[in-house]
Amino acid sequence: MKKKLSAILTNVIAWAISAVCMIPLLLILFNSLKNSNAASDMNLKLPGSIEWSNFLNVIEKGKLGASFANSILYSVCSVAVCVLLAAMAAYVLSRNGSKFYRVIYMYLVLGITMPINYVALTKVMMFLHINNTRLGIILLYAAMQLPFSVFLIHGFVARIPRELDEAAVIDGCGSTRLFISIILPLLKPALATVIVLTFLNTWNEFVSPLYFLSSSDKWPMTLSIYNFFGMYFKEWNLVCADILLTSLPVILVYLAGQKYIVSGMIAGAVKG
Repeated sequence: MKKKLSAILTNVIAWAISAVCMIPLLLILFNSLKNSNAASDMNLKLPGSIEWSNFLNVIEKGKLGASFANSILYSVCSVAVCVLLAAMAAYVLSRNGSKFYRVIYMYLVLGITMPINYVALTKVMMFLHINNTRLGIILLYAAMQLPFSVFLIHGFVARIPRELDEAAVIDGCGSTRLFISIILPLLKPALATVIVLTFLNTWNEFVSPLYFLSSSDKWPMTLSIYNFFGMYFKEWNLVCADILLTSLPVILVYLAGQKYIVSGMIAGAVKG
């Protein structure tokens, strides 16, 4: 009986917390469908009449088409670079157990907790002539996500038996084919988790493009919504519509990839 009451109480608390977390999303959704006067109160009342034109105005005035394309470009390319480099680095660092490689691994993992020095980073990007370029921001995004990605994949690689490597080498596999044909397929849970998390973090990044992208035609959606709010901060219906359009891809990617995140974390916990 006590276990049943405890389970019911836990579910009630979970539902209550979920309802509270849904309030900001519902607030944005409802007000994005109202006219300017009704949205000025910023309440949870249902819209009297649905104003679909808000979204068309936001796309036109906020130039969301170009910003959306930039965000997709930055997110997809940074994910590809980060996943490839993290998988290769994690495999090499895991299979070589010498002190030197352990130091390199710890140095990379420290990037999870160390703050970013934007002054030094700006000088580096200017020296490499990649400041205010799409290539520069893609490489920056990938570098920012690399420490956690290496940390996550390293744990998976460490649990893969070395006998698989030895058997593949005996069968005539080279190092490249060994990594691509044997190791990568076994890392699918970790890779899927890294892909989803890297995409979400890259899409939501605001500070880095603010510092390193001065050209408005290269802005991602996070900067576009910031600029849009500065121009239309009194029209909350348009601001909410802009926020909703910017958040929608993140929500869809998370809903589509949450099972991979959970399965990847569980697999890592079981293996570790």
